[in-house]
Amino acid sequence: MAKKNLSESEIAAFKARLCAVAERRFAEGGVDSVTMRQLANELGCSPMTPYRYFRDKDEILAAVRTAAFDRFADALETAGAGITDPHERARATGRAYLDFAFGQPNAYRLMFDMSQPDDDRYPDLARAGERARATMGGNLERMAEGGQVHGDPEVLGYVIWAAIHGLVVLRLAGKLPTKPDFQTLHSEMMRLLVAGMRTPPAAAPASPAATTDPRRKAK
Repeated sequence: MAKKNLSESEIAAFKARLCAVAERRFAEGGVDSVTMRQLANELGCSPMTPYRYFRDKDEILAAVRTAAFDRFADALETAGAGITDPHERARATGRAYLDFAFGQPNAYRLMFDMSQPDDDRYPDLARAGERARATMGGNLERMAEGGQVHGDPEVLGYVIWAAIHGLVVLRLAGKLPTKPDFQTLHSEMMRLLVAGMRTPPAAAPASPAATTDPRRKAK
């Protein structure tokens, strides 16, 4: 009996199931611990079936990470939609960041704790990653333009991201104490970061040459 040709919706559903299984297995054990045969066994299909839609497991990983970045960007964009006050928008997107990280920890780990050396082979992954970065940093750019924060918004964005990501990873790994709790640590961290961003950088001190050169002394 000839095999039934799958419809586009059936193909999409199978690929979504495959990516869901792969997301969990990759996050739990890393790429090297997962084989195409294992993925097929869990899906209850032939070992060759995944190859009909993906070249190899690296391409599956790229598809999984692309979908995760897009879901992440969707969550942040939705949280900030319609909020005109930049501080309120920053708080809303910050909450959405944490909700995503703790609600979809496997996706979060694959997004930020795993990289592929040949990302340029996957234009959709590059697009989704850039979209997520732009979503995270866009609000800082607007606040810098309005004089509400001081410094290069790109640099500030990486500083804030590094701090939040570090705290999130510690919680996901079970390395934080119960007291003070996560919310207390997060609030204090953000208080310090916001205070620093609102403070204009101090003027650079005069160089020793400038203060000792006799030609610069007042007559």
